[in-house]
Amino acid sequence: MKLKFLALLILISGLGLSPVFADGGIEPPVPVRTVRPVYPVALLMEGTSGLVTVSILIDVKGNVNDPEVVKSTNKAFTQPAIEALSHWKFKPAKQEGKAVAVRVSIPIQFKAES
Repeated sequence: MKLKFLALLILISGLGLSPVFADGGIEPPVPVRTVRPVYPVALLMEGTSGLVTVSILIDVKGNVNDPEVVKSTNKAFTQPAIEALSHWKFKPAKQEGKAVAVRVSIPIQFKAES
């Protein structure tokens, strides 16, 4: 069975912020280091795919804080998604040239293909 991740969907959409950061004068955060989640072996063997959307706070240093699961298609994917995101690093968001903390949602897709 061939494991394939759908590109860790780095679809950053603001929670409580306009999805178009430029209109609010905010330059969005940019991932500079991403880590793939560990695929739960049992789900991989079953060929089970899923999606976990996690809301995270990206601080002024680009660190990930305060992860909150927004939705998950399978609870077994939740902890691997949170664990992977805790190792991500971002170029922080900026407003008027100054780093600012923002909360964003990151969807993590698990896809097993044969």
